[in-house]
Amino acid sequence: MAPAEQDALAVRERLFHEWVRECIICTLLFASLYILCHFIITHFKKHTDFAAVHDDEDAAVNRIALGLCTFTLAVALGAVLLLPFSIISNEVLLSFPHNYYIQWLNGSLVHGGWNLIFLFSNLSLVFLMPFAYFFTESEGFAGSKKGIMARVYETSVVLLLLTLLVLGMVWVASAIVSNDAASRQSLYDLWEFYLPYLYSCISLFGVLLLLLCTPFGLSTMFTVTGKLLVKPRLLEDLDEQLSCTRLEEAAVSRRISSGKASCWLNLNVELLREQFFAIRSKRRKLELRHRASPWQRNLGYPLVMLGLLALTGISVLIVCFHVLELLLDDAAMPRGIQDASLGQVSFSIFGSFGAALQVVLIFYLMLSSVVGFYSSPLFTRLLPERQDTPLTKIIGNCVSLLVLSSALPVFSRTLGITRFDLLGDFGRFNWLGNFYIVFLYNMGFAGLTTLCLVKRVSWAVQAELIRAFGLHKLPLPVTRSRPLGKPC
Repeated sequence: MAPAEQDALAVRERLFHEWVRECIICTLLFASLYILCHFIITHFKKHTDFAAVHDDEDAAVNRIALGLCTFTLAVALGAVLLLPFSIISNEVLLSFPHNYYIQWLNGSLVHGGWNLIFLFSNLSLVFLMPFAYFFTESEGFAGSKKGIMARVYETSVVLLLLTLLVLGMVWVASAIVSNDAASRQSLYDLWEFYLPYLYSCISLFGVLLLLLCTPFGLSTMFTVTGKLLVKPRLLEDLDEQLSCTRLEEAAVSRRISSGKASCWLNLNVELLREQFFAIRSKRRKLELRHRASPWQRNLGYPLVMLGLLALTGISVLIVCFHVLELLLDDAAMPRGIQDASLGQVSFSIFGSFGAALQVVLIFYLMLSSVVGFYSSPLFTRLLPERQDTPLTKIIGNCVSLLVLSSALPVFSRTLGITRFDLLGDFGRFNWLGNFYIVFLYNMGFAGLTTLCLVKRVSWAVQAELIRAFGLHKLPLPVTRSRPLGKPC
């Protein structure tokens, strides 16, 4: 064999081994995510929906839908980890460029992960989740033999009709926006243009949803933190408050036991019980604060609140700086690249510390967006409950989390949180090249986040000052419950 043929064979063998290695790594990572998501869903799902005692057919349908939901949630979790994994991989390759044990971590693996997440996100949003919903609601066509296959046929027909409807709407919308023959002709290519264009619309909706949920979630996290942690109080005697609360609880308990109501206040037993439960809850909170150590009471809460303020402030500063870059340099626009040049240069001017900060900010913004999503009045009903979440609500949660998580890389790059360019088809979204959309998006995020932060912090400081100086104990005007002169 000639030397040239031997070199070509060696190159083909190396490429084959790299492809096998990447397949094994991606399979192991996705299997780990799938197992984790399975435990999460089984923690919230309703047991009666999956019991095989009453109807084996319904139980089999629910298990199939559960598997599709687990797959979708695993894709959503992979989309969340996609950008942090890429940033960390780049920094690891910069720190250890010639280490033998990390040679598997290369640009081809990262680029393949982006393509797989994009593919599975399209598959889950367009086919799997609608199929799971229609499959659980289907009963088979009238007159057909009952069974799982009858439900599959009905679900396939309904899904086909829905797909034609959605694709027709997208075709009409694209023809209206870009009224030229080239754009309409490109829509005939289903795989290369149609699905990416549809996913671009879904991603735009997800990015807008992140814009609305993230500032609201940031303010909500301050409130939740104040409820979970023991807050320090100024000019407060816990022993005196705890003693008074115990005496009040004992007094109300004696009145309930005796069954005697006051002559001056028309109170029934039910109102007394509600008052007793409120006082007991207050007493338990005071006991919890009383048992807390001085370090936990005076250091834990301030550190956590300062950390939240620091992360929120850094995010706003980065976005403001990115707005200036958009005005001065066209290179600040979010762009997509085809080749992942990892291990060549850091994506932060502060090196590894800046890259670690970017990863923390990405997770922080994703967490705040999820908190804001489930705290908003429109989506509060989707909040899952432990061991009591029906299958339809699980499907809705999986779709919502997938929309939010798949928009996270675009969200982070559009705001300038990271300099890592979008890989694969994530960078092909048409609206990413529109300067006005990107600029207004950054301004909207900075304005909404600053407004929510100032409003929440100012209210918290005002409440603490009122409580510290005892102004909340001032007597309020009392409205009479009965007319004057009427005997009790």
